[in-house]
Amino acid sequence: MKELRLMKGNEAIAEGAIRAGCDAYFGYPITPQSEVMEYLMAEQPEKRTGMIVLQAESEVASINMVYGAAGTGKRVMTSSSSPGISLMQEGISYCAGAELPCLIVNVVRGGPGLGTIQPSQADYFQSTKGGGHGDYRLIVLAPASVQEMFDFVFTGFDLAFKYRNPALILSDGLIGQMMEKVHLAEQRPRLTEFDPSWTITGKTPDREHNIITSLDLDAARQEKHNQKLQAKYQKITENEVRYEELMTEDAEYLFVAYGSSARICQKAMQLAREQGIKVGLLRPITLWPFPVKPIAHLAPKMKGILSVEQSAGQMVEDVRLAVACATPVEHYGRMGGMVPSPEEVLNVLVNKFISK
Repeated sequence: MKELRLMKGNEAIAEGAIRAGCDAYFGYPITPQSEVMEYLMAEQPEKRTGMIVLQAESEVASINMVYGAAGTGKRVMTSSSSPGISLMQEGISYCAGAELPCLIVNVVRGGPGLGTIQPSQADYFQSTKGGGHGDYRLIVLAPASVQEMFDFVFTGFDLAFKYRNPALILSDGLIGQMMEKVHLAEQRPRLTEFDPSWTITGKTPDREHNIITSLDLDAARQEKHNQKLQAKYQKITENEVRYEELMTEDAEYLFVAYGSSARICQKAMQLAREQGIKVGLLRPITLWPFPVKPIAHLAPKMKGILSVEQSAGQMVEDVRLAVACATPVEHYGRMGGMVPSPEEVLNVLVNKFISK
């Protein structure tokens, strides 16, 4: 039987890292994700599994430590919140360019700039469109519960190593700070064997050393490398789209929301149905690759689609591209750390689509 524990979302991330066989965590404290490192420091996982936990001198240092450790084939991760992830963008691009598997966690707070410490979802563009330089993609997972905060550490590492690509868990301050019961999976062993075809190696009489780099000054080779990356991203798009549908079978209207906004929409959907308004919910679990086909399939059946986000409107652009004008799409969002209520969301749906 799995162990059951009451935990904060940030604590679930940290315990998930230990139990997923993470070899090393490098990070820097920033609200609202500081409990990730605090939990790891208090838990002393080096005594449980040998996992290293190190507070770097900055977010820039921590992502470059991830780059170095990932090059050895180890399971390594970092976590931060919005301004800290911004500082990591160059290093994240390096990891993607060098095809290094690693896990990054962003517990999003309100912006822009230093903004506020309250929850937000305004890092969607940064996460899904490539916040750093170059044509690269991150695999982006959006948890909507404390249980998924734990589970997606395992999923994130699995996908990162399957495709040799950085994976990002995009959470927010609401889920990071809230407490729920979590079923804890059994301990996964740490990695002991590595693939010498891509991990860093020393030179021996019968082997050349393998250098990990994202730099190639030969334009033709760099283009070929980019083409290889794009082929990989296409494969991820074909195989790894994840989403959840709720009550879409008879729905006339559709909420599209992820993370904590999806939880709010679930209650709004219940309130709507009590009033005889048939509303369904599609929750993207992978923000990249985005569930384009499922949304496109549902769109013609709907009288209207409302994209609900804690932002000025970012995911709604992908929703509109998926819908391709098959039905009206509107956006509703709160900003700066404000969280919408279910009643508020329902009122917006009614005003935008029903009471016109």
